[in-house]
Amino acid sequence: MTKPTLSLAKIWNMNFGFFGIQFGWGLQMANMSAIYQYLGAKEEEIAWLWIAAPLTGLIVQPVVGYFSDRTWTRLGRRRPYFLSGALLATAALLAMPNAGAVWMAAGLLWILDASINITMEPFRAFVGDMLPPPQRKTGFAMQSLLIGLGAVLSSALPWALTNLFGVAGAGEGSVIPRTVHMAFTIGSAVFALAVLYTILTTREYPPEDMERFRAQSSAPGGARRVAGEILHGIRSMPAAMRQLALVQFFTWFALFCMWIYFVPAVATHVFGGEPGTPAYQQGTEWGGVCFSVYNGTAFLFSFLLLALVRRFPAKLIHRACLAAGGAGLVCAVIVANPWALLVCMVLVGIAWASILSMPYAMLANVIAAEQMGFYMGVFNFFIVLPQILASAGLGLLMKYAMGGNPMNAVLLGGVSLGAASWCTFLLKSVDDSRAVGE
Repeated sequence: MTKPTLSLAKIWNMNFGFFGIQFGWGLQMANMSAIYQYLGAKEEEIAWLWIAAPLTGLIVQPVVGYFSDRTWTRLGRRRPYFLSGALLATAALLAMPNAGAVWMAAGLLWILDASINITMEPFRAFVGDMLPPPQRKTGFAMQSLLIGLGAVLSSALPWALTNLFGVAGAGEGSVIPRTVHMAFTIGSAVFALAVLYTILTTREYPPEDMERFRAQSSAPGGARRVAGEILHGIRSMPAAMRQLALVQFFTWFALFCMWIYFVPAVATHVFGGEPGTPAYQQGTEWGGVCFSVYNGTAFLFSFLLLALVRRFPAKLIHRACLAAGGAGLVCAVIVANPWALLVCMVLVGIAWASILSMPYAMLANVIAAEQMGFYMGVFNFFIVLPQILASAGLGLLMKYAMGGNPMNAVLLGGVSLGAASWCTFLLKSVDDSRAVGE
């Protein structure tokens, strides 16, 4: 089937659900470490408490990808998963700030992350399904744009509620600030409505050979067959995907270092606060502003990406952007002024825009259409495995090697992004030159 070239408006509609997904994820990234500390967690315990995020991705994304490749309903192939995941994530976002203990927050994070993964993984495949190869870099760049927009608004929301709308104090019967309660409530609504918008405005293409598709989807064998097919698919992944794995490993290890420890680092070492003090709340809210700046930069830089992908190969763009992000995290450790941190986060935002788009654009052109969902899910292994390593190891490093200083974890993240940039020189099987100039 020859897929038609879509207008930018239609590409916007098909990706708009990512605005809601990232709104919810942005709240999580900017606030979960602080929520854990409000509930009494120590700095060396935070990394372990984050392990839900990578573990759920490791399990959920390839399984959802496998089954979404084999699904066709009145709602389509990917859209049933969008909808079910969005409903579950909405409930988890509403419940999160009402957690009364660390174990409750950790359990809700498992539910929230699993739900977001159910929603997000089919969205990656959705772009590959709906767009012809020359437009895929544009499609993923549009995803990056909407992700940046959702994240910039969500990350700055608690700060805005305090400083622009005068919201103060803790939630009723809770040590968690009222601003966090309100932000998560708003986020739950945005998540659901954005995903519904994509569901209602974009129809999916049916399988090209419906009889073959039905025969494949209804083949007997149960869980053992499914597990066997998944393992076979992993063993036979394209060479380009194996080469991208190393780039992804260092990239996402760096990001997890930042997500876990940047906000506590700002609160304790830039603002000089301790959990439960006004200075700590000011620091966590400023950390959210920093996250908002890097996400806002990603949003703005995505417009430039839409132009750059027409002139340069994706791997060249990705190499330069990762180098910029590494420099930004290293500079964030050196500067001590809250406003100077925002300049550092501009560089991180340039990397983030590319991280959200270029690897998937490179991958989509080497995957068969009938395996798009599955391999997009398997690709997630190279995102979650470094995060599991970070969750398991950063706490010990923090306790025994980093002197309890979370800024050292941010520095490690900067070095790791630099390593990821260097690894792009190893992408010998990735050739996206056919899309340049189109």
